[in-house]
Amino acid sequence: MKIKLRHLDDNLYQDRGMKFIADLHIHSRFSRATAKSLDFENLYVAARLKGIHLVGTGDFTHPGWMAEIAEKLVPAEPGLFKLKDELEAACDRQLPFAEKTPVRFILSCEISSIYKKSGAVRKNHNLVFLPDLISASRFNARLDRIGNIKSDGRPILGLDARNLLEILLDTSEEGFLIPAHIWTPWFSLFGSKSGFNAIEECFEDLTPHIFALETGLSSDPPMNWRVGNIDGMTLVSNSDAHSPANLGREANLFNTDLSYPAVKDALKTGDADRFLGTIEFFPEEGKYHHDGHRKCNINITPDKSFAYNDLCPVCGRPMTLGVLHRVAELATRKPGEKPEKTHPFFSAVPLAEIISEIVGCGPKTKKVAYHYNKAIETLGPELPILHTLAIEQIDTAPVPFLGEAIRRMRAGQVHIVSGYDGEFGRINVFAPEEKDRLSGQKSLFQIPKSRKTAPEKMPASSRPSPVQKTAAAGKEKKTAKSPGPAPDNDTNSESDDSESDILAGLNENQLKAVTYENGPLLITAGPGTGKTRTLTCRIAHLITHRGVNPENILAVTFTNKAAAEMGQRLLKMMGSGAKLPLTATFHAFCLSLLKEISHGRDHAVIDDIDRKELVAEAIDSVKKYIIDLSIK
Repeated sequence: MKIKLRHLDDNLYQDRGMKFIADLHIHSRFSRATAKSLDFENLYVAARLKGIHLVGTGDFTHPGWMAEIAEKLVPAEPGLFKLKDELEAACDRQLPFAEKTPVRFILSCEISSIYKKSGAVRKNHNLVFLPDLISASRFNARLDRIGNIKSDGRPILGLDARNLLEILLDTSEEGFLIPAHIWTPWFSLFGSKSGFNAIEECFEDLTPHIFALETGLSSDPPMNWRVGNIDGMTLVSNSDAHSPANLGREANLFNTDLSYPAVKDALKTGDADRFLGTIEFFPEEGKYHHDGHRKCNINITPDKSFAYNDLCPVCGRPMTLGVLHRVAELATRKPGEKPEKTHPFFSAVPLAEIISEIVGCGPKTKKVAYHYNKAIETLGPELPILHTLAIEQIDTAPVPFLGEAIRRMRAGQVHIVSGYDGEFGRINVFAPEEKDRLSGQKSLFQIPKSRKTAPEKMPASSRPSPVQKTAAAGKEKKTAKSPGPAPDNDTNSESDDSESDILAGLNENQLKAVTYENGPLLITAGPGTGKTRTLTCRIAHLITHRGVNPENILAVTFTNKAAAEMGQRLLKMMGSGAKLPLTATFHAFCLSLLKEISHGRDHAVIDDIDRKELVAEAIDSVKKYIIDLSIK
């Protein structure tokens, strides 16, 4: 695992007057391995929840989906479509906010081409866009004569990509084609398994009609900038969503009229005032970023692959060479270098994944859905939450640590495990050691926000050395047996004598901890260094010399022995008649709370025998329930 800091353009959303977000590559439920819920109603709701204004229809070559397009959509702005009014109104009633924003659809589909060219089998995917249903119907009729377009929303055809583009241009001069996820190993323009080394090798004489490339989940713009052969191409990013929930995980930012001609022209010209850039996955999260062999659990970077001659170091078979490897092969620039013309980008982690990490459940669980909905209800659509909303406002959502998580994500302060050989990577905003405080539970001890001084941690340089620890332990034992006042030549007051009793025998670091007055303090020390004495002395010092009411102090330990020892030491320091704070184990403290609020009901801590009996009863009840269900 590594930490990667990614510099982001802070002005991406603020200074350029963004008008709408577009996700131009999705699928319908008629494509393989897609959600059954992928219909236009759910796409509309998902787009509103995400803050997306323009969505590709996907799959218009499939007769079933084409029928639904004709049934549920109506023409809107030039070349775009909208959900029928009655369907839109029903969808709006499902949303947690009343503000009305438009959602439009653009006719799109993805074609899988598998064919032989230049002595090799080529497999690449291409996105096709058309402005009207008549053109789409003509295009479908042409493809239907070539292969089967009915069995899959993304049809597989033995059609040269160059010839596919020719058919599209013959169908409509306004149609355009964008090579899809161009670096994916198996099915893409530059894929390591069956791709080309240049756009011209694929599209030949029709290459001038290619003006945009889809970078895919496993790459981002800086990776593509290294490849001089694609300079001048507008780099787009889309979700390739197979479910409504994945809509917008990558998307595009436009500042144009909401129309087909305006979108096409912004992409064709790459005008930085109209095409504002992209929202990106962290490319390491893509499932083909690194090289590797999943069966052998091999996940490595290209430099190591080169050393192994691209063969798995475990089994000796060829590895799946990832996007990073393929970019390095075709690169004409060093990492960090870029061409003259580029567009901004913003790397993001989907909101459901952030919440999943915070609450410790899978992104598709009910618990994550509950917190996601709460965030949306409070703050509005997802993409503005991730990119533009003030952190102070995000902190008002009833999702713990959400503001801090998004602050880190925006700064690129993330922990990365890269994807490889079909396995998605993992992007975490919190380190593993921070997990304990990300359970979504409210903390037992709340630090007042009004404190002027931040929590202090004893610096490592001031911690006792092994020799000091031994000396401190010896002093602790000696003082515990015969506590007494240290010599004081300045005064003989009773107050100063009592403080000397409490502070007697403490070394420099222990004394610093006991008398510290500037807010929360974390003490780190090893065994035998006098932790218990230090904490006990601090409690006594707070009561006798800081005027803290014992009722406002709680000393919680892990064992009954430690709790009893602290109580005994406090009695010796403060006298048998002194009022003492509560010293208890976590279990004893919680049990006392239960008894306090139980209104006369009795509570007890069960032993191992009772615990096993309760578990056995629970198992029996579940078995009976299962049997009853099977009978019914």
